[in-house]
Order: sequence, then structure tokens, then C-alpha cells
Amino acid sequence: MVAAASSLSAFLPAPPLFPTNPRRLQRHKPTTKLLPPTLSIRCAAAATTASSEAPSRPRPLPPPRLVRCPALDRQAARASRLRFARKLLTLLLSKPRHFLPLRVLRRCRRFLGLPRRRPLIPFVLRYPTLFRLFQAPVSRPLSPSLSTLAVALTPAAEALAADLAALRSGDAVAPRLAGKIHRLLLMTPRRSIPVNKLAHLAPDLGLAMDFRATLCPRHPDLFTLVHTSRGHALQLADPPPRPPPPLPPLRPAEPPDRLIDRPRRFPHLPLRRGLNLRRAHRDYLLRFHSLPEVSPFEPLDEGAGLEMLERRACAVVREVLAMTVEKRTLVDHLTHFRRDFGLPNRLRALLVRHPELFYVSVKGVRHSVFLVEAFDDDGRLLVEDEMLVGRDRLEELVREGKRMRRAQKTSVLEFDGDTDDEEVEEEGLLEVDDEFGDLFEDGVIGEDWEEVGDGGVSEGDDEYDAESDAMEEFWVKKAVAEGLVDSGSEQDVW
Repeated sequence: MVAAASSLSAFLPAPPLFPTNPRRLQRHKPTTKLLPPTLSIRCAAAATTASSEAPSRPRPLPPPRLVRCPALDRQAARASRLRFARKLLTLLLSKPRHFLPLRVLRRCRRFLGLPRRRPLIPFVLRYPTLFRLFQAPVSRPLSPSLSTLAVALTPAAEALAADLAALRSGDAVAPRLAGKIHRLLLMTPRRSIPVNKLAHLAPDLGLAMDFRATLCPRHPDLFTLVHTSRGHALQLADPPPRPPPPLPPLRPAEPPDRLIDRPRRFPHLPLRRGLNLRRAHRDYLLRFHSLPEVSPFEPLDEGAGLEMLERRACAVVREVLAMTVEKRTLVDHLTHFRRDFGLPNRLRALLVRHPELFYVSVKGVRHSVFLVEAFDDDGRLLVEDEMLVGRDRLEELVREGKRMRRAQKTSVLEFDGDTDDEEVEEEGLLEVDDEFGDLFEDGVIGEDWEEVGDGGVSEGDDEYDAESDAMEEFWVKKAVAEGLVDSGSEQDVW
């Protein structure tokens, strides 16, 4: 009995202390009701059992932070420096004779990314090996002015465009380009994509801007051009083929570096070098990759969970990036296909949340997304596409033009922003979504690739006022004085 009392004394509360003054002796009324010892022990045991049996809920995933990758940032800056040259090449190649008058080219400032009150001619003269200024032969008696000058391609740029056109139309490359469009159509529930949306992604896929007239008629067994309520669209041919398997991994399997080749005791998450994740983020990614594989060409069931929907979205983005030439594209390009591919609205957050698959670079004017498995630790492509020869030759022409400007610095006017630092090439450009597909909607270029409209110019635009015209006329006179304007030939008649 004494032993039982001593064992229960450890669970009993200590007796309250009362004052020793007899005048202050009062009856103590405890505020809390004390429980019997056996009942308190029973409640404590029940609470411990309930807490152990309750299911453990996963902690909410904290917002992922973007860890910079210098190797891939250099690739993004490399592409951003060629942005203006590529856009102007696209405009000139869309015309039959590959030239545009300056008064017409100024209406495409939004597409070129030029801000208002910035003259166009200095940007054109940055690339002497790609573009040239010439005067119309019919206006030779008149002095050169803004209304008599035009921008055309140089012979080196013409040869580059001809070689790329011959490469795209070859028997080895043309079926692959058609297969890319076919795969894009298979990933859409409607089995169709509007042409103006596909034009946003066409340069990244290696397609020519006139793919609708040159590539699509050659493959009627894969897709056809139809007219829908959303405009012209490409639609799969009937009957639809069986979904193909996803593209194989671009990174080769690494040999095991362990002494004993046996399964790992814990799940492994391959990450790029220098990337450290929080524990909650790593646990989420391990749980995400433990889900069953999802094909980007097959829709999910109606009762699929959010994690399965995100897994299919990652598979779709991975398939699109694997088909691009440089294994990268702009985030804005993917947002055009959110409804077509069933991607979430917060697409950029999804890309940042999966750094083991994608890398979002903020280097440059607009954000780019890379396919991590296609690059090594130094930022070099593991598998090079045959269309990369166009990018390499374009960069060589740009470097040659820069050497020409350096050699002529003593005799040629140093234009605004023309310095030795290559990073300045991307400064002063607008951060807007102004790709080639928007020229259909804005009315700048017609659907026959030869019409040029007014581009929705209003009378109150600052870029068409007298001050802007005076600035352009000033640069025209400077270019003529320095001998940078050619006399037009008979082929350049307007």
C-alpha cells in the first residue's frame, strides 16, 4: 500500500502553499478541478495513442527560390544579343524581294522591340554584314531622305537564307520538321493548332516562317490546313494515328561510380551541379517522381489529382523543349499554348518548382526556359541539332560586322550605344510579347506574306510625329555623309 502511494505521488500535483499569517488564513478554492490519479493517467495514455494514430499530413511546400546557373545564363544572353538581327531578318525574308522601305519598317517597331523616340537606322547599321541601306533608282535626282531609302539583305545574308532553305527542304530534314508539327498536334485535345500560335514557336523548332506554304502541302497524310472560327489552323489528318512514345532522354546513362552495383537504399534525385534544395522541396520532388509515368500524347482521366495533372504538364513542356533546336525557348512562347496543351495558368511557377527538369533564366530582355537534361555542367549541348548551323553562321556574321566597325572607328561616326561590350546589344529593347505571330493580328503583314498594312497606326503616336521624323532624317544624312547608303540597282525598283 505504501509502495503504491509512493508510485502515484509522482503524478499528483504539488500541494498549494498558504500564507503563515493566521489573519490571512482563508479557505483555498482551486480554479481548476483536480482529476483522480487513475483518470489522469488514463487520459494521458489515450492522448498519446490518438496522436500516434493520426495521419501525418505533408507540410505545405514553401515558395521555391530561383538558383542561378551561370552556364545557362550565358546561353540566354547569347541568344538575346541576336534578337534584333533575327527579327529584322524574319521581316525582310517574308517579302518577295527581301527588302522593305524605311517608312514601312518603322511601323514594325513594336515587333522589333524598339522603344519610341529611338531611331531605327543606328540599330540597322550595327550589322553591316547582314543589312544594307539603299536608295530607290527612281529617286536618284532627289536627295536621299527617309521616304526614299530602304533596308535590304547583304549578299552574305542572302546566301545564309538560301542555304537554310535548302537544308529545310532536304529529304533528311523535312520529314523531321513535319514530325515536330505532328507531335505538337497530338498533344492537343482538339487535335488542331491555330497557325498564328504556331508561328510563335516556329523559329525555335527550326521551321521557316512560310512553313504553311512550303512544308504543310508536302505532308497531307499527317495534317491539313483548315479554316476555323479562330482563323487558319493545322489539323490532324483522319484517321488519327496511334500516339508515339515520348522522346528518349538526351543525357546518356552514367556508369555507376560505386564499388558494388546494387539498388540504393534511399531514393535519389539527380540535380545539376551547385543546386541545393530545401528538405521540404526535395521531399516533394521525390514524391512527385514516384508517381506513375504519364504520356504527353494521352489525356488524363477526369478524376485525376493535381499532382498527376502537374506531371502531365511537365511531360508536355519537356516534349516541346526536346523538339527545339537549342533545347530552349521563351516562357512567353509556352504561355500561348496553355489552353491548347492543358497547361496551368501559373506556368512559370511550375517551371521554377521543378529545377531537376527545367531552368528559368532571367538573363536578357525576356525570360527563357532550358531543358536541363540536354546540357552538361558547362552549358554545352549534349546532342546538337542539324539546324544549329544557321545560328553559328549568323553569330559569325555578327562578329565580322563588329570587327568592321572597330576598324572603321577612325573614319565612321560612332553611333549611339555602339561600344565594344557585347552586352549593350540587348539594352534599349522593349520587354513585350512581340513575336512574329502578332503581325497577323496587328495587320502589319498580310496572310499572303506580301501585303503590308498600316499596322494600326494612330495619328497621336509619338513615333510618327514631327520630332521622330526629324531624328530619323538626321541619321539618314549622317549615313549618307559616311558613305553607308548604296545606290539602288534595277532589281531594287519599288
